Amino acid sequence: METIKLYNTQSRAIEVVVPQHIDNVLRIYCCGPTVYHYAHIGNFRTFLIQDILRRLLLAMGHRLRFVRNLTDVDDKTIHGAQRENTSLENFTAQWTHIFHTDCQELNILDPDVEPRATEHIGEQIAMIETLIRKKHAYVVSEGSVYFRISSYTAYGKLSGIDRQSLQNNEHGATQADLADEYGRDSIRDFALWKAYKPEDGAVFWESPWGKGRPGWHIECSAMAMKYLGETIDIHGGGIDLCFPHHENEIAQSVCVTGKPFVRHWFHSEHLQVDGQKMSKSLGNLFTLKDLKNKGYGVHAIRYALISGHYRQILNFTLSGLDAAQSALNKLKTKIMHLFQGCDFSPAIATNFPSQAVITYEYLRGAIEALKCDLNVPQCLGEIFAVLNNATVGNEQLWKELQTVCSILGIETYLFDREEPRIVEIPRDIEILAARRWQAKQDKNFKESDHLRRLLMEQGWSIIDHQEGYRLEKKRDPIIDAAKN
Repeated sequence: METIKLYNTQSRAIEVVVPQHIDNVLRIYCCGPTVYHYAHIGNFRTFLIQDILRRLLLAMGHRLRFVRNLTDVDDKTIHGAQRENTSLENFTAQWTHIFHTDCQELNILDPDVEPRATEHIGEQIAMIETLIRKKHAYVVSEGSVYFRISSYTAYGKLSGIDRQSLQNNEHGATQADLADEYGRDSIRDFALWKAYKPEDGAVFWESPWGKGRPGWHIECSAMAMKYLGETIDIHGGGIDLCFPHHENEIAQSVCVTGKPFVRHWFHSEHLQVDGQKMSKSLGNLFTLKDLKNKGYGVHAIRYALISGHYRQILNFTLSGLDAAQSALNKLKTKIMHLFQGCDFSPAIATNFPSQAVITYEYLRGAIEALKCDLNVPQCLGEIFAVLNNATVGNEQLWKELQTVCSILGIETYLFDREEPRIVEIPRDIEILAARRWQAKQDKNFKESDHLRRLLMEQGWSIIDHQEGYRLEKKRDPIIDAAKN
């Protein structure tokens, strides 16, 4: 198992990533999308960088448990469901399905666990009760519950925000926040539980404080701790989540457990379009569907979104997409020239990751670039430099190249797929897959996504294509290692 180094937002330093638990499994939590509309390319930049981190760790021999949540209850999802005159479940199911399809097209690995906020209301209520009991939270007359920031002296350590500026509202309490005060003690305090309002319609849960729904921040803490424990190794997200979301997660989690919540914070920088912030009003907010409609392939989109360093703002342009496609074509041409006619067995399974950790002779610089804070631009430069000077038919280079390109997630464009392994598909799995496909055809996205998750839980990926679908057995690095 090889170590990698990664910038830690909280310590402001590049640190070695090491598992803390006795089982040596790295526990990783990444904030997923709010399923109310298409995820945009800024969201996908973050998800793609997280995907590369995960692939790299697995390729280096680490064992992981990777959790990425879905936020399926908040103002946006509630209003969206009301606008379409449907239930919250049906509304979020259709957008969850679209998100999964986009991830599949961008070659993003499925998470090991994908919890939804609405399925963990009990865990959130239990956390809030503990915070109230420990005097870190308080109930106001309408039935809302707030976290008392003054009770947590380390608040602001992650983002560098100071308490006085919070009191003066210098860091972006929105009009919605201000309208949602419900008699809270301080403008700095944030909602753990929101009392029911008529405009919430049919969306509410019963609690010790009356009808209502959870605040956004408590959702992630409850789900992260349920599936990864009280202290997790890596927590990821876009830099826009650093404050207040991740700052609030830390405060409420530490105050519940008395233990550190996260050992390593991993944030991706903003994406701009043509040098400007993405926004609907400027007409520069792109989704994967938008770019595909303009004729761009998903491989070029992935390449463009990962090609800048994750801790630097990426300026996304359509000309940059053209350049990404050109770079991929050049890379593919070089590979075809160097290895045409070679009968090398694929070094990796197409359902990456592989447990085999190879020794690097030619692409050592490329893999070292990734191992030192995910330097994808340097890694790509190293690949091109090596291929420009490579000799034809080098089997060791072939193995290294396939592995590095698989870590980057661009292997499906550059290499022919491995002949599918003959895997016996159990009858119950076939039935589940057929039911899921029929539900998708019937546009019953809630049922389709439910059945897909059942397949995932039993270790199977379902890959859709124009004529139907195929099933692939997912490899579980933790189980594989235990068997060995």
